[in-house]
Amino acid sequence: MDRRKFLKTTGVVSGAGILTGFYTWQIEPHWLEIVKRKMPIKNLPENLVGRTLMQISDIHVGHLVSSSFLRNSLEKAAKLAPDFIVYTGDYIHYDKRKSFTELKEMAPFFPKGKLGTVGILGNHDFGESWAEPHVADTISEILEDFDIPILRNSVIDLEGLKVFGVDDFWGTNFRPENAMNKYSDQEPSLVLCHNPDVCDLDVWNGYQGWILSGHTHGGQVKPPFLDAPILPVENKRYGQGEIDLFDGRKLYINRALGHLYQVRFNVRPEITIFELEKEIS
Repeated sequence: MDRRKFLKTTGVVSGAGILTGFYTWQIEPHWLEIVKRKMPIKNLPENLVGRTLMQISDIHVGHLVSSSFLRNSLEKAAKLAPDFIVYTGDYIHYDKRKSFTELKEMAPFFPKGKLGTVGILGNHDFGESWAEPHVADTISEILEDFDIPILRNSVIDLEGLKVFGVDDFWGTNFRPENAMNKYSDQEPSLVLCHNPDVCDLDVWNGYQGWILSGHTHGGQVKPPFLDAPILPVENKRYGQGEIDLFDGRKLYINRALGHLYQVRFNVRPEITIFELEKEIS
């Protein structure tokens, strides 16, 4: 290759690298995808067939995520007017100086479901090293003041749908049996559990149905046709999307609205909308 061709090739490669870097830094982290899925549920009553349930996860309010992006995304979500909304944890990126104030400023933009809204906590909601229960308590109180009840190893009935909420696996209040011991296979049920690794623990009391999780962010970077190289879970099968657990349970891992690092590639931020339907046995 002569000098002119070499310089031209080098320029093209360098330009492609710069464009890719810009895309992963400035474009994809702020390119929201609304993902639509069906959700068949056993014993679903007729009045809930066709209703929509929205999952929002890992918002990470704080200095790492653009507040305007979060507001715009949450406003888009509200315009979709879902019947139910569930939040699956990590509302903040903890900063003891201002996290609570920032959450109070963002919380008015959190959409509510027409028939019901509920949430659980994630590891970042437990403060530094996930070991500060007062942080989790304060976040729960803030969200409940904005009409978002937080399930802490407990269950709520939303118009006939039993929603179980498990406190975070890495936090200080992980007691899933307090919720799952109330499970009955005769009732239409759904479980919210931030960290999908909990799926591999013996805590489910025979539960069969959907589990909605977050936590992984889908790895934030996923080469085409390959698995994400970095996932904050023991079970590397738990990356993103729908996963059959082959025992009557189905896991769905939301890719997160926010991020820990402002880099995404092939893993766009996500809000998920499920259409409820009867499970055909």
